Amino acid sequence: MDLGILGRKALVCASSAGLGKACAAALAREGCEVVLNGRDLARLQAAADEIEQACGRRPQLVVGDLNTVDGRAALLAACPAPDILVTNNAGPAPGGLKDWDRAAWMVALEANLLGPVELISAVVGGMRSRRFGRIVNITSAVVKSPRLAMSLSTTARTGLTAFSKGLARESVADNVTINNLLPQHIDTGRQQQMAELIMRDRGITFEAARALQVKAVRARRLGRPEEFADACAYLCSAQASFISGQNLQIDGGSYEGLI
Repeated sequence: MDLGILGRKALVCASSAGLGKACAAALAREGCEVVLNGRDLARLQAAADEIEQACGRRPQLVVGDLNTVDGRAALLAACPAPDILVTNNAGPAPGGLKDWDRAAWMVALEANLLGPVELISAVVGGMRSRRFGRIVNITSAVVKSPRLAMSLSTTARTGLTAFSKGLARESVADNVTINNLLPQHIDTGRQQQMAELIMRDRGITFEAARALQVKAVRARRLGRPEEFADACAYLCSAQASFISGQNLQIDGGSYEGLI
């Protein structure tokens, strides 16, 4: 299927690895002019090499920390008028109430709520005036299935979900859609980190921890980043203009709720 986004400018946050890199590669494959972002130039260059080899298009690189005002400003300076914005950032580590002082809460809110809101606010007006825009927020399954240990992530990302829903109701009239992708059990570095936590907490091997992760997925396997990225690319397509304000779970059928 031709997704109708050839030549569109796509700004993909935190895209030197993991789900961000996979989404950037999927958009590059569709002919987008992709901007990669990360804090480490060497990792960014490696990601760009990989995407260029696979897609024949070399992304633009922007070194910047999304958790800072200056980092977000650098990203917007490099691509002030994107047609597509994919917000993404690492989530806070699991913990407990005793671990979360005010500083911990503010770091989580900056990374997973305030930063994305600032980026969206900066570009959505231009998208609306050009009558084309696709915004996809990579959030988390915990938005719909909260767990106490993941409260920093849940709280910040639920706030982003609420903000995006309200804005989507207005922007869709100008062909600017805003949707959220909720990953769970996708085989990235984050899953490996979680397996290492399970391994230490339960005193088991890494292989046993990974087996527990797979057992928790109804599909009985971990998801591939490419599968997740294909969903992102579709939500960015011309064909997806009537899909907005939605939360799409990419979790191998594991969510137990009805809606």
